Amino acid sequence: MNDASPAYGLWGMVFVNSAVFIFFAFSFFKPKTPRDWRSFSGFSAFIVALFAEMYGFPLTIYFMSGWLQSHYPGVNWLSHDAGHLLETLFGWKANPHLGPFHILSFIFIGGGFILISTSWHALYEAQRRNELAVTGPYARIRHPQYVGFILVMFGFLMQWPTILTLAMFPVLVWMYVRLAHAEERDSRAAFAEAYVRYVEDVPGFIPKFRTPRSRSAL
Repeated sequence: MNDASPAYGLWGMVFVNSAVFIFFAFSFFKPKTPRDWRSFSGFSAFIVALFAEMYGFPLTIYFMSGWLQSHYPGVNWLSHDAGHLLETLFGWKANPHLGPFHILSFIFIGGGFILISTSWHALYEAQRRNELAVTGPYARIRHPQYVGFILVMFGFLMQWPTILTLAMFPVLVWMYVRLAHAEERDSRAAFAEAYVRYVEDVPGFIPKFRTPRSRSAL
């Protein structure tokens, strides 16, 4: 936590890391509709804000510098390791990349990307047959891709919390919920009673770990 070399002002790292994760998400999500692009754009803005503070300008560290220095006087707050705030604040003394919050963040991030990818394949196959998507993750929740984006963002918050991303997170969750409601209106218009039965059987965002009813009638 006391690495003396500053780790900010690295705008090349901001660009490269942002581009990698945005392209990674794009390859999994493959946005097509205006609604897809709105959800993807919100996620991309979150990623840029995250890496801008991680490698560019530590706005959160500067904003909290008085409190941080008074409560943790032995920490070099301009080092990269100290930017892992949860590990630092909870007293993790070893490499923060091996800390419990950092490891847990990878589970959320990896799980979110896997959910986005598998959901896209299930949705693509259903759209190709002009059917309602009810297989794969859609058998458990109605909006798995939105849930995937939320999991990824939550994972990054655990890894590197900032004032801006903490403020953006609930706004983006609210946006995804609104997009999901709009998506459901379109699905009701397209699939009528079949979608009503699907809604009765499958929750929107939080899965129920039980055996779903047969959907052969859908």
